[in-house]
Amino acid sequence: MQLLHSPAAPVGCRPFFPPPSRSPENSMSKRCIFASFCSNDPASNDVSNWIACYNPSENTLSFVSRIPDLIENHVLKDFAMVSIGDSIYIIGGRLCSKDRTENVDGSEEFYDVDVKILSSVYNYNTISRQWSNCAPLNVPRYNFACTIWDNKIYVAGGQSTLGSARAISSAEGYDPVLDRWVPLQDMTRKRYKCVGVTWQGKIYVVGGFVEGGMQYVERCSAEVYDVASDQWGLVAGMWQLDVPPNQIVDVDGRLFSSGDCLTAWKGHIEAYDGQLNIWYMVEGSQKRFFPCEEIGQPIERLYLTMAPLGSHLYFLVGYRTTNEPSKTISMVHSFDTSEGKWKSFEPIQYDGERELCSHCCVVHHS
Repeated sequence: MQLLHSPAAPVGCRPFFPPPSRSPENSMSKRCIFASFCSNDPASNDVSNWIACYNPSENTLSFVSRIPDLIENHVLKDFAMVSIGDSIYIIGGRLCSKDRTENVDGSEEFYDVDVKILSSVYNYNTISRQWSNCAPLNVPRYNFACTIWDNKIYVAGGQSTLGSARAISSAEGYDPVLDRWVPLQDMTRKRYKCVGVTWQGKIYVVGGFVEGGMQYVERCSAEVYDVASDQWGLVAGMWQLDVPPNQIVDVDGRLFSSGDCLTAWKGHIEAYDGQLNIWYMVEGSQKRFFPCEEIGQPIERLYLTMAPLGSHLYFLVGYRTTNEPSKTISMVHSFDTSEGKWKSFEPIQYDGERELCSHCCVVHHS
């Protein structure tokens, strides 16, 4: 791997995301949630991606670093962001330019223009705070499934052609010790916007938009990969919806979901029963993610992402208030899967509007 210099913070970010303390006593070093954002503020000088860290024990959201090698006013989207040990990996995705358009009322807003599909892989070490270039993917891809098993990264499916709804079935695995991607057997179906999760010692690629066959039936299916035999199998009806899932995570051997790619939050959490092959609503999980009581203003949800920490599911949610559309409010809600109880944390407010560019990942330090 080639070591890179850590990029500076985007102009205007530091006041909103103070750098985390380097003190070894800092509890953020024990467990933290990382996510990637870009600016949607037309007044911003640079909209490129940066990484922020949420510290659960202090309820703080801090700027960490910009993603390296991105052209000014270009953003990376539909990539995978996963963690192994102290490292975060940024994998693949599509590079977009952020162009401005003027509305009839004179206001400006951004829109995306696709530029390129990437095969690049970056490693960010959360201890040394250094970026490194890793071996690239064998197949450039975005909107693909990604998961971790036995300290190795597995990716499958996705898209490799801009402006096309064509999916791919190829899969590959990455060994961070050898810094090498190895092609795997293709999945039984071509699919994109599918979700990867490791469960019961196997790799699952769930849902997605699927080419060929009976598309509704195929979208409700999942691929399951056995690492030892390098073979894929099909699990019919595992997702049960025509719309691909948003996220699926494993907590203490149970799979949880909160919505699909069109509706990230459906008002409750669902768990998967592998024996009956059904999803059911988790008792006590109903919640309105619109904290009007706390904010006191009408609000609109901008993004939502979910991360497992111990027996809890943490939801990082971004809101825009109608009274102050140039400001964004972040809130975190946690759900205890063992007790069926919610906890909401104090809102974090900052200037400017931002967009979530990937689902979050969790880093645990010893």
